[in-house]
Amino acid sequence: MSFTQSTHAKAIELIKLSLEMTTAAGSGHPTSAASLAHLVTVLMYSHMRYDPGSIPQWGADRLVLSEGHACPIVYAAGADLGLPVAGRSGWRPMTRDDALDLRRLESPIDGHPNPAEGFPFFPAATGSLGQGLSLAAGMALAGRLDGAAKRVFCLIGDGESREGQVWEAIDFLIDYRLAEVCPIFNCNQFGQSDAVSDQQSADRLAAKLTAAGCETLQIDGHDPEAIREALERHAAWDEETGTPPVAIVARTHKGWGFTDVLGSDVHGKPVPEDDLPAAMESLDNTAKRLEAAWTEGDLTIDRPEHAVEPVTSGTETPTFAEATKKYGYEKLLDKGELATRKAYGVALRALGHSHPQVVALDGDVRNSTYSEYFADDPLLAQRFFKCRIAEQNMVSVAAGLAVEHKVPFASTFGKFLMRGYDQLEMALIGRLNLKVVGSHVGVSLAADGPSQMALPDVGYFRAWTTVRRSNGEPVLYLLNPCDAYSAYALTLAMADHDGACYLRTLRPDVPFVYEDDTPFELGGHKVLLSGRDLLIVATGYMVHEALTAARKLHQRDIYATVVDAYSLPFDEAAIAGLAGENGGRVLTVEDNYGGGFGAAVSDALAAQGGTFSVRQMHVRRIPKSGRDPDEVLEYLELSPDHIAAAAEECLAARVAS
Repeated sequence: MSFTQSTHAKAIELIKLSLEMTTAAGSGHPTSAASLAHLVTVLMYSHMRYDPGSIPQWGADRLVLSEGHACPIVYAAGADLGLPVAGRSGWRPMTRDDALDLRRLESPIDGHPNPAEGFPFFPAATGSLGQGLSLAAGMALAGRLDGAAKRVFCLIGDGESREGQVWEAIDFLIDYRLAEVCPIFNCNQFGQSDAVSDQQSADRLAAKLTAAGCETLQIDGHDPEAIREALERHAAWDEETGTPPVAIVARTHKGWGFTDVLGSDVHGKPVPEDDLPAAMESLDNTAKRLEAAWTEGDLTIDRPEHAVEPVTSGTETPTFAEATKKYGYEKLLDKGELATRKAYGVALRALGHSHPQVVALDGDVRNSTYSEYFADDPLLAQRFFKCRIAEQNMVSVAAGLAVEHKVPFASTFGKFLMRGYDQLEMALIGRLNLKVVGSHVGVSLAADGPSQMALPDVGYFRAWTTVRRSNGEPVLYLLNPCDAYSAYALTLAMADHDGACYLRTLRPDVPFVYEDDTPFELGGHKVLLSGRDLLIVATGYMVHEALTAARKLHQRDIYATVVDAYSLPFDEAAIAGLAGENGGRVLTVEDNYGGGFGAAVSDALAAQGGTFSVRQMHVRRIPKSGRDPDEVLEYLELSPDHIAAAAEECLAARVAS
């Protein structure tokens, strides 16, 4: 009974500290934390293979807390074990005082898990529910690629199991036979405002998991021996014989050990300070009833097997022309025009060979995004992951791969990517090195209509370009190339950048604007025509329309400067300088909804000061299907003739003023 007695004693000790932490903070989720106490104790004190005194190693087992609000129980264990936290002069062991600083602004112990704030035991930011199992899947894929015999445990709330992404992740685990992942459902029977639905009961969850193809174990989540036996069953999986993934459904009690003080139906409320002694007494009485007693040596932590760190250094990536020749795509260059999505596909394949950490994911559209160039290469195929029509899972799996130092490129239609904005936000909160590619952007898609067009995506991603990391870099670069050469070069630049990027690619073929040796950098722009009367700032497909409009204006003795604004953010001072050289008259042109590039230019010029006049041209009505891009642009009043007319109006307005 010593294992059981010691586990009860340690679990109660951790619950007590969780109560003190949340009461001191004046907020938090002590009841949810208590429901996980025994699961966390068995995992962190006897089952997981890791070194508590070190930053998680390549081969170490990992714990993903999908129900991130229950983090006080893990923080309590961290303080007891001395897990690393960020200090002023580097990493140091966590202390009890650190735990009691929960949710303070200056503390690395955040209200929900976020390793970027200084607690690296948590592999990724969680707290927006339903995402953790997908993260765990990505981490396990990385371990498999690296040959690391690691396991990834994921604690999932019964309430959050209502989220569809949880079941997208279960399907993905079955598809890839990721038995290295151990989903543990914490069935404490309550959500935030009410008891969970019968559809999320322990019995129903177990039935769903079994139907999906898991070996499902139902246990008492407060029985140490039952927890240990279930985890040992998971550890016995055998990839060679095709053992199905093991899922654990644990019946627990919210507020275990002190329900008489706070109750099981209370969520997100700490024990009031005046009631804290009663809660502690209740836990002491529980300890006596269970004969809980800590005995040194009953719980021992195994260190991970030595893992050889994967090769991260690569070779020089060929130029676009060199890559098309090397991989047999020379004919792509013959017509003098090419879709940027195809250039992305060539770049992705080239990066796969030159950068061993690059991996690719796609949402069942690889023959449209051209990530199939990577997938169909026999030397790269094992680093390509089919995520099918489950974009939320795809984004979080990519985030899990990024946690383990892979460089994931996740591709789908830009429109479909919108399903994963919440997942993207969590990855960005964690400052993960994630590369996202949305194809078929803008209205040049034409015939398929607005349900397939990415139009508001620029506004969403632009918001992240305005946020800075501690090193001064933006949290994300948004890239919108206008031709194949720039798309290829920017894809390479994304891979070399340690940070998140979003690349937009086009469906139709577009003429070449640049050459093979044209340099591109994140945050840059290109001046394509130099004038004196008006600055036209265009992006993506509309660069070509703006150039056509500028030639029309030239015939009328109006000389426009045309800039390809392929990046957000951009050099604001440089754009302001160009505007000044053109009389302060600026026309922005884009084929997506407002709040995008034009708004960024307007904000930048306002911040620079001076006298500028800015007119924004963007999509101002819901598009519809058209037989070709020209027809749709005419319908939306974004054709070259409309651009030229708007330019003349800008000049006339300035003269009149």
